[in-house]
Amino acid sequence: MAQYFKQLAMAPCSTAARCFFFSPSPSLLLLCSFAALHYLPLSSAIDSISANNSLKGNQSIISVGGNFRLGFFTPTGSSSLNFYIGIWYDKISVFTPVWVANRATPVKDPTASELRISGDGNLVLLLLDNSSIIWSTNVTIPSDSATVAVILDTGNLQLRDESNSSLVFWQSFDHPTDTWLPGAKLRFDKLTNRTQPLTAWKSKVDPAPGIFTLEVDPAGTYQCYMLWNSSRIYWSSGLWNGNTFGSIPEIAPSRNFGYGYQFVDNEEEFYFAYTIDNPNMISRNVLDHDSGLSQQWTWTESSKSWVLYWTQPPFRCSVFALCGSFSSCNDFTSSACNCIKGFRIKSRSDWDLGDKTAGCERITPLQCEQNNSIDSQRDGFFMMTNVRLPDKADALAMARTSEECELACLNNCSCNAYSYNTTGCYVWHGDLLNLQEQYNQPDAGTLYLRLSALELQSSGSNKNTVVTWVIVGVVSTIVLLCLAIVTVWIMISKRRSRKMIQNLNRAQSSLVSFTYSELQHATRNFSEKIGGGGFGSVFKGSLPGSVAIAVKKLEGLRQGEKQFRTEVGTIGRIQHINLVRLLGFCSQRSEKLLVYEFMPNGSLNSHLFDRTAPSTVLTWRTRYQIAIGVAKGLDYLHEQCRDCIIHCDIKPENILLDASFNPKVADFGLAKLMGRDFSRVVTTLRGTPGYLAPEWITGVAITTKADVYSYGMMLLEIISGRRNVEQTEQSSDLYYHPTSMASKLIAGEVATVLDGGLGHEEVDMEELERACKIAFWCIQNEESCRPTMGQVLQVLEGVVDVDMPPVPRSLQLIDKSESETINFFH
Repeated sequence: MAQYFKQLAMAPCSTAARCFFFSPSPSLLLLCSFAALHYLPLSSAIDSISANNSLKGNQSIISVGGNFRLGFFTPTGSSSLNFYIGIWYDKISVFTPVWVANRATPVKDPTASELRISGDGNLVLLLLDNSSIIWSTNVTIPSDSATVAVILDTGNLQLRDESNSSLVFWQSFDHPTDTWLPGAKLRFDKLTNRTQPLTAWKSKVDPAPGIFTLEVDPAGTYQCYMLWNSSRIYWSSGLWNGNTFGSIPEIAPSRNFGYGYQFVDNEEEFYFAYTIDNPNMISRNVLDHDSGLSQQWTWTESSKSWVLYWTQPPFRCSVFALCGSFSSCNDFTSSACNCIKGFRIKSRSDWDLGDKTAGCERITPLQCEQNNSIDSQRDGFFMMTNVRLPDKADALAMARTSEECELACLNNCSCNAYSYNTTGCYVWHGDLLNLQEQYNQPDAGTLYLRLSALELQSSGSNKNTVVTWVIVGVVSTIVLLCLAIVTVWIMISKRRSRKMIQNLNRAQSSLVSFTYSELQHATRNFSEKIGGGGFGSVFKGSLPGSVAIAVKKLEGLRQGEKQFRTEVGTIGRIQHINLVRLLGFCSQRSEKLLVYEFMPNGSLNSHLFDRTAPSTVLTWRTRYQIAIGVAKGLDYLHEQCRDCIIHCDIKPENILLDASFNPKVADFGLAKLMGRDFSRVVTTLRGTPGYLAPEWITGVAITTKADVYSYGMMLLEIISGRRNVEQTEQSSDLYYHPTSMASKLIAGEVATVLDGGLGHEEVDMEELERACKIAFWCIQNEESCRPTMGQVLQVLEGVVDVDMPPVPRSLQLIDKSESETINFFH
């Protein structure tokens, strides 16, 4: 990563400019120093186990710098009395183990167990009553070597020669469990011809090896795999090109912050490893037991919590058989996994702890064995549409119609489901694995799930109820024609309400296709307009149950219905706490509408610039959290979506606030939906002066750094509470605030740039200076000098500090001539 900063320093920034550069935060150094005082002085700290001392009971050893501790522990939340030898962080408030020795063989009594150097020099865990070995480093050590086990400040436990520390016989970094620390290796040992992978815990409280592993390709290709049950690859990193993997652009030097990655191949091994440039940053990569995802976490002392930096693969349902048998995966629900109809969780306790390998089991056994009985009821099928079909299907070439396919499955007691499409008949015997609902992909299909007749009776009861109501309606019509007319209208209204309620319930986990008349009714014929812009007008509406919605009527869209539905389906899959949620859509004839959740506190601009409503003035704490939230939303769009999405129109009008003033980025999918050329034209014509990155004007290709520029301009407005470009009271001239803000920041007068409506006593000056610095880094003219949104987020959260930015060249030009200001931003 140091090389990356050297390259940036040589980038074509302005003459006096230095490119974006981080340095250790003094506040973090102070926090780390304070935390270190909580532990033993370095001179008295014991960091090793030798032949003369051992470890048992509540004893532990701590690294020289106090970063890591080794000892017996019980997993957080565990109700059992299982104890493990492990390593955990010793300077953070959340207990976080990073390595476990006896992960599959716990001990019941740590006072009756001992970690010591054995007679052959290995580090072993013994049961004292019978001297049986529970765990051992199990390496060959020369007979003339005296060994010692030392825990390092990197979290690495080394077994090495006592008189020669460079002679290392074994180290935990070569044998990771579920956590990959900076400096540790994902490796293939050429001498033993074995991989040493990362293996997830079995559950939240059981560190035994689970079913998910991450390893380098043992075939020798420069890439990494994630495997289910050591047999099925569900994710590949793509080939290493010297800087990054094909499927992980996040770790490329030009996009990644603070991390350095390397792939090494020599005569003994080839391995993948990473380092961190900032020694004060605490970071770890974990193969999650619950989701099977590889997650990079960074510790944030200010919030005393782990913050997710990036994850692979980006979608949980990409993980093979994540939910176990007879269960379905859904990326749009918080839990992801649910038993399919007619099934229930097989082991509730394991499921709640994140171990879903047991899957689900039938509630009612099939009746197929009694089909020859006159009194028995035959099994039936429940239709599941828009699903990713389960794994391991058998093709039946003899079944040439849907009816023949159904009958073939029904006549085989081991058949649990079938599917029929243009390519033929497919049946599934045994467990159903890797089923996914709300699967908006070209290979989506319809699955007919076999269920007991008893499980299907509820559906039959519903049909009987409908028939009964029809008969009642007919009789009522015959008896009293006038009342029947009124009743029909009431029933139509109720049916519409029921349908819209059903749509609302379905919207909790998937997009809803509304009809134009439904949205016309919900918005009272589009009577209450609450916003508008180049993409169309927005109207407030209400679904049954007083659920408020916002309906956007798109203008100028020339897409066909199929393409529109495909694009909307892609946008609908994107969900984040800081992105406005898309609930549904309408595509009827020439009408194209999008249905969003309603934000009661409106847009950010109304709170920043409306001086007629002082009650809406945002506090500094709220403004700062809004800045962080918007950064998180944009970072998600740029780095964590399947396809990188560039918003193209970041400004306060497109930042909406919920009831708690949490920010949500709106219109994030319109650039993708409208097409880049259309978006660019519209944005250029309607954009408020001051938000457009220089590359929009010059016509070069647009990247995510265009959003970064717009974000920086908006951040300056959040700080000052004023539009970047304002007309002066004395004349019609335009006044450009960022120029004066830049000069005040450089002069050390940062408090003077603050919104006058805020009291300085309530403002955290460190946060203010941090926000000003990163804002001016964002609006550098050269893209290479701007940070990514992930880097912006880390600065705002105080993970790292940032150097004083240079004055952007455009501001220097604007400062010379007001006319140049107007020409440049138009």
